[in-house]
Amino acid sequence: MSEKTNKQDFMKDSENYIKVQLLKCDINPTFQRNEIARVMLNKPQHLSAEQVLTFVNESDVHVSKATVYNTLNLFVEKGLIREVSIDPIKIFYDSNTSHHHHYYNGDTGEISDFEIDEMSLNPKSSLPENTVQSGIDVVVRVKNST
Repeated sequence: MSEKTNKQDFMKDSENYIKVQLLKCDINPTFQRNEIARVMLNKPQHLSAEQVLTFVNESDVHVSKATVYNTLNLFVEKGLIREVSIDPIKIFYDSNTSHHHHYYNGDTGEISDFEIDEMSLNPKSSLPENTVQSGIDVVVRVKNST
């Protein structure tokens, strides 16, 4: 059997795939974390914590709201997913951790990805003492045309 076939077979076994992804990020793969990761890593998507809670609990698994929030924050801290803050009360979790930016449609609440070939943002002043820039997140807010 070829190496490619073995990798494809491994990817099909989502339980092992999820466990490996958690371990690669130094996250202990508990049952509840596995279930939350299964929802988040199922496909490239942007989900709120409430949506994750609903999807996890649809499968006859009971996970508390606090566990979902704590786990999503852990996943962000460990680099498994990204947090996308639209505003202080609208936070989405993004399964795509590659460098990209977002459109947010205020009319529909939908969020989608876009990439910029080349972009330069230079702060007008220097960074605060003893800090380094860790990233730039761009959210372009749009609305439906009439």
